[in-house]
Amino acid sequence: MNKKVVVLGGGTGLSVLLRGLKTFPVDITAIVTVADDGGSSGRLREELDVPPPGDIRNVLIALAEVEPLVEELFQHRFKNGNGLSGHSLGNLLLAGMTSITGDFAKGISEISKVLNVRGKVLPATNRSVVLHAEMEDGEIISGESKIPQANKAIKRVFLTPEHIHPLTESLKEIQQADLIILGPGSLYTSVLPNLLVPGMVEAICSAKAAKVYISNVMTQKGETDQHTASDHLQSIINHCGADCVSHILVHETPISYEVQKRYASEGAEPVIMDLDKLDQIGVKVIRDHFVIERGTSLRHDAIKVSKALLKIIDEK
Repeated sequence: MNKKVVVLGGGTGLSVLLRGLKTFPVDITAIVTVADDGGSSGRLREELDVPPPGDIRNVLIALAEVEPLVEELFQHRFKNGNGLSGHSLGNLLLAGMTSITGDFAKGISEISKVLNVRGKVLPATNRSVVLHAEMEDGEIISGESKIPQANKAIKRVFLTPEHIHPLTESLKEIQQADLIILGPGSLYTSVLPNLLVPGMVEAICSAKAAKVYISNVMTQKGETDQHTASDHLQSIINHCGADCVSHILVHETPISYEVQKRYASEGAEPVIMDLDKLDQIGVKVIRDHFVIERGTSLRHDAIKVSKALLKIIDEK
């Protein structure tokens, strides 16, 4: 019987990891943030009153087992057309299926069948939520896309409306998991929004599974400026409690000068792996060369990361 792995996150990093994980004999459940309010997702959310489909679309494609042309079609973004410009076909299909079924999670499930998705893809909650950030100076910034633009230190993030609920299926998958993975992804705008849905943290903390946070390799301007690995982890603990993370996976090899230079132009720098502080927090550190440099871009080595993560199950 395959081991059960639950991954919570959003953004590009999550999709990269899932492409690696699906090559191993494990049962995957991806729980994906629905706090996005920018681009095509933001427009559909506003005009049709559906949860933002963008992160869900990328995860579905990452786990899909279809011909490359079908993947390309699902990801196709219209460049012109009144009202169509900027929308991806996959986003429109998810919005359409939500309209047909009357339920976002049901719409995702139906499209998963069409795409022959390997695993389950679940929204963090079945309705749109708004992400807010309280800055260190007390200002409240509302909207996922606006938070990094404020370019201020973030004290905490929270969701509205108050009465939101996780899917019962998500809680069940978390309780039965052999491994729970947080990230990779933007700390405050991709990883934490999933954990802020009422009931989610309680389920994770009480689960018997090992719980691994995959630390970002580079800081993000306006979100995690000057954050070390322990700062990332401490923020999760501050929001969710110490029982929600048992391991942290970190990249320990220096990033090349050329890549650092490119990221510096975007206000990003390598995340420092401060082992002493991580040890003080009391989590197990998994460290290795986990990143691939492609030109001047960085991506987690999905296969190597997956092997390191699945090894935790064997050890447990």
